[in-house]
Amino acid sequence: MKTSHTPQSATSLPRAPRDEAHTRMTKYFVMMSVRVACFVLMVVVTPYGWYTWLFALGAIILPYLAVVVANVSSGRGQGGAVSPERSLPAAPAASTPPPSGVIRIQESDPTGPDPQ
Repeated sequence: MKTSHTPQSATSLPRAPRDEAHTRMTKYFVMMSVRVACFVLMVVVTPYGWYTWLFALGAIILPYLAVVVANVSSGRGQGGAVSPERSLPAAPAASTPPPSGVIRIQESDPTGPDPQ
């Protein structure tokens, strides 16, 4: 039974945790900045009208949305785990025979005569 073996690509790896955290913090910061802008506009813009309620709604709802959006994973690169065994050959390669000679290594006797 022969199966096709394709090498594993480094681009199929998931994003680094540091990069993922940076992306989530950026999304959260942008949404909370919009919330602060909504709050300021709600107080500053006069005369009050329907848009005041729109700014208030943004100031109330955006914190929840910011947390949800920041914690949602991107979903890219999270395919199934790839077994490293799939890239191994089906049968072991023929190895070279061990050398026929025997090599002996002995230490000199420290109490014996000096070999000089």
